Amino acid sequence: MFGGDLHTVVAVSAMVTLAMCYVRFAAWRLRPGLPRLCAFTPVLSVLPLLPLTFRAIHARAISGLFLAWLAEFKLLLLATGQGPLHPSLPFPAFVFVASGPVRLRDVNQTDKTQKSSGISLMAYAVMAALFATIVSLYQFKEQMHQHFLLTCYVLQVYLSMELILGASATAARALLGMELEPTFDRPYLATSLRDFWGRRWNVSVPAVLRPCVYSPMRALIGGGRGGAAMAVLATFLVSGLMHEWMFYYITLQPPTGEATTYFVLQGACTVVESWWASHKGWWRPPRMAATPLTLAFATITGIWLLLPPLVRSGAASEGIAECEAIVAFVWDLFSLRRLLALVIVTFLVACTNYFRKGRSAQHIFQ
Repeated sequence: MFGGDLHTVVAVSAMVTLAMCYVRFAAWRLRPGLPRLCAFTPVLSVLPLLPLTFRAIHARAISGLFLAWLAEFKLLLLATGQGPLHPSLPFPAFVFVASGPVRLRDVNQTDKTQKSSGISLMAYAVMAALFATIVSLYQFKEQMHQHFLLTCYVLQVYLSMELILGASATAARALLGMELEPTFDRPYLATSLRDFWGRRWNVSVPAVLRPCVYSPMRALIGGGRGGAAMAVLATFLVSGLMHEWMFYYITLQPPTGEATTYFVLQGACTVVESWWASHKGWWRPPRMAATPLTLAFATITGIWLLLPPLVRSGAASEGIAECEAIVAFVWDLFSLRRLLALVIVTFLVACTNYFRKGRSAQHIFQ
């Protein structure tokens, strides 16, 4: 299933590396503004096409997020002299920062990161076990209630993103001493929609939407609550349109508008929530109730608007099959390793016994 995509990974990685080499050179030579934007146009045109070269759904979705969304927005920021990219960055760091949710390690946070690494490893181990359990349950999907099956699928998507980006963080840390931006910050603890979307869920996306959409809209419309509300709605609208593009990578079918509707609805409710929170004397739910209410609203509306396009197109079933193949591959890999370890241990024990017997025989004859 993934064999053909291994060659595509190499080819796409080479193309992205060459493209970022050109971007870095152009950024060195040209001042921010229209000259840089014109120079970046060929790269901005090619990056959204690269995810379509993959056959696996997960490969298209992940590369789409990295290249067609985050990289595009970061290059637009670089064209205006903003954002995390700068041509003075070492070339490997420039490529990683430009093509993924990567930031340089903060020296002041190094000790904190090291102290929390054990907890993170334990958390990822639990997530991996939960992911494998959910995938193993899919063999009984014909007997499952539809709502339970959809809930399992939502959890699987979340765990997939956590595990894949966690593995990428480990690779970036080991190779370049870099840290990935915290893609998720315990979204299951969110106490409001503002907390969920702005600080906990897929944090790398708000990190580029804020300077690309929210701040320019706020400056254009003006200050005050009305300007902030319009900027929030515009940000969620752009997020919805970009999710339509991500859904196209997954389903390879024309957009349906359901993803845009979902995020516009989330934006409108976030604005209402902010307006309500601005009145200090008004009632607010306690934390024990706010968290389940927030998660229930985001999940139920997501099942209503986000999952149907995936189910209708057959992408959900294909994604489940890919996850089952991944789990089976990992299980076979560990089984093979256990077999090899058993063979090696048996061989070492046999050699030890042989030499012991040889030494005993020599002692007798002496």
